[in-house]
Amino acid sequence: MELKDLEAAMHAFVEAKGWYAPGSPHPQTPRSLAISLSLEAAEVLEHFQWGETAADAGALAGELADVLLYLLQIASLHEIDLEQAALAKLGENYGREW
Repeated sequence: MELKDLEAAMHAFVEAKGWYAPGSPHPQTPRSLAISLSLEAAEVLEHFQWGETAADAGALAGELADVLLYLLQIASLHEIDLEQAALAKLGENYGREW
């Protein structure tokens, strides 16, 4: 599956839930999506709270998928080509020193 196909599936899901509708109890605003992204990223971190590896790879996969979907939605709503942005950032990082 291409990233654009995943993006379309994500938008179809959000539409089906009615979350893009005015007055939705789950408004899909940039702010709410950024908060959700941060919360889901913290849930990824929980899997490593007490060790170096995740005890439940399936549960970790679900949390990583949540992060990916929120990231993809934020990028899409801002008309950012995430593939292009990631490749550009990798190019920048090659020239950086840490």
